[in-house]
Amino acid sequence: MGTQTIQVGKSKKKPLIGIVGGIASGKSTVAAEFERLGCALIDADALARSALGEPAVREALVRRFGPSILNAAGQIDRRGLAQCAFADAEAVAALNAIVHPPVMRRVEELIAHYEHSESVPAIVLDVPLLVEVGWAERCDRLVFVDSRWERRVERARRKNGLNETDIKIRENFQISLDTKADLADNTIDNNSGFSALVRQIQDIFSDMTKK
Repeated sequence: MGTQTIQVGKSKKKPLIGIVGGIASGKSTVAAEFERLGCALIDADALARSALGEPAVREALVRRFGPSILNAAGQIDRRGLAQCAFADAEAVAALNAIVHPPVMRRVEELIAHYEHSESVPAIVLDVPLLVEVGWAERCDRLVFVDSRWERRVERARRKNGLNETDIKIRENFQISLDTKADLADNTIDNNSGFSALVRQIQDIFSDMTKK
């Protein structure tokens, strides 16, 4: 997904923690650890997978990218869709225009739901292109997950079968990591073991909820 901007207002209730970083930097791991600490987690990747199953979304994608993006069962093949969508900036924008609106509407619905839960101290947004869709200012705390290139490549290969070229192509359509790091309120170093990662997350969580 690319850079469609969605205008939003500033949150007035539960603190919003936005997780940003490069592909396979460990953003989902960080978000899950915040969830373990009691935060509500909104996983935009999961919402996007659900959106791809909606007939209107599927039909719009097939009209734009052709029937080759469907698998044998007639459902969207995410890998095939990615190969078509990341061909150029126009294709990325088309993918955004179709998939982002239903996903971000659901994100808004979930935020509204969790804001009424007294047991939730904060809401974590695991949104892959959070800065690109205009949500940086919406967040009360932006957390950048820093991970070395070699580690990211290995994670991406294991998790999604992506290689170095795949990562570079996708990140070329995103705001630079340096810019995201500069926007962040906190940086988490994800170049060591899991226990070190957890300690950093706990420190940020404690700082946010100490008042």
